[in-house]
Amino acid sequence: MKILTASAVGLILGVATFSASAEDVVDHVINNCATEIESYCSQVMPGEGRMMACFYAHEDKLSGECVGALWDAAEALEEAVNTFVDIAVACETDIDQFCGDIEMGEGRILRCLESSADSLSEGCAAELAKPEE
Repeated sequence: MKILTASAVGLILGVATFSASAEDVVDHVINNCATEIESYCSQVMPGEGRMMACFYAHEDKLSGECVGALWDAAEALEEAVNTFVDIAVACETDIDQFCGDIEMGEGRILRCLESSADSLSEGCAAELAKPEE
C-alpha cells in the first residue's frame, strides 16, 4: 500500500466541513437528543468530544431517538472519511504538484484542487466529480 504524503493526509483531516449536510447532522443530533442534553449534559461545554463523552457516560439512559441520531451521525462521518480517503489517494500527486504550498485546513486543499481542475490527473478529476451520496 502506498504511503500518503502529508498533503494528502491533510486533505483528509483538514477540511472544515465534510459535506453540505454537516450542520444538518449536528442539528439532527441536537434535536433528537434534546432531552438527554438537558437532563444529563447541560453543564457540558460542547467541543473536543466532551458532549460525546457525556452521552457515553449516560448511554444506558439514552432514548431510541437519540441513539438513532448518534448512529446517523456516525454513518455520515464514516462516509465523509471514506470520501476524503478516496480523494486523497486519487489526488496525492495532484495535491503535491498544485497545492503543496497551501496551508492545510478549512477546505483550502480541496479548493486548490478545484481551482486546478483543468490540470488535474484523470483519476483525481474523476474522484472529485463523484456526486455526494
